Amino acid sequence: MVFPALAFVAVFSLYPAMDSFVLSLYSDFPGPERSFVGFGHYAELLQDPVAHQAFIVTLGFVLFSTALELLMGTGIALVVHERFRGRGWVRAAVLIPWAIPTVVASQMWRFLLNDQYGAINAILFGDRINAYVPWLADPWTAFGAIVLADVWKTSSFTGLLVLAGLQVIPEETYDAARVDGATAWQRFRHITLPLLKPALLTALLFRTIDAFRVFDLVFVITQGGPGDATQVIQFYGYKTLFTEGRVGYGTTISVTVFVAMAILSLFYVRTVGSKLLQRKPA
Repeated sequence: MVFPALAFVAVFSLYPAMDSFVLSLYSDFPGPERSFVGFGHYAELLQDPVAHQAFIVTLGFVLFSTALELLMGTGIALVVHERFRGRGWVRAAVLIPWAIPTVVASQMWRFLLNDQYGAINAILFGDRINAYVPWLADPWTAFGAIVLADVWKTSSFTGLLVLAGLQVIPEETYDAARVDGATAWQRFRHITLPLLKPALLTALLFRTIDAFRVFDLVFVITQGGPGDATQVIQFYGYKTLFTEGRVGYGTTISVTVFVAMAILSLFYVRTVGSKLLQRKPA
């Protein structure tokens, strides 16, 4: 019964990864005259200032978006976990941003942030057109725009994971804490938060990996601009591979991102995860 699963993983995961690694060891332009360059592309990547900038932008995006999504997702989960009239409708409405395709959501935010007819400028400044802000023309506001768009779309997914963790916490634990006189903050700090750590780790792992490989959001909203202010590493790999036609170097960037995500995942599971899931002695 295990063999079909292993075969599926080998065909659809391991083979593409290994084939990409092999491509990264050859010259940029495929064909009968391509030459073996070994790890030359990887050495070039270590000295590429554009790639360094793209990595910094990617890490900043991962840090800010993941932290905000965890905070907002936890807040959403705590709200929809409570019993109130119309809770089912609220839970369904919260998931709408996550259900919208990323390309559609990105185009929506691009229209909202337009410096001539965007709804955000219209709400903030009304008919004072001279005061309109070119949000996507400034490096800082453009970076904030892609973070905001990602947080708006995926916080509900984080909330869904945290909600699953909330629903397995026994209600008797809260009842006992209330009898002992614990306040709402004390119940959250000493009961909810410790028991939510496995769910928070799962959400952190999923969102970190997903944020690290962000592409479509940047492609639609900013195209990596202004300048290279929002050029994440995946978008840089796309431009190198498809725009410049450098197959070897572009594949090298993709393989590097894959290895970085694998190492990060192992770090979460083997260090952070083991500390969160281990049982403390009574």
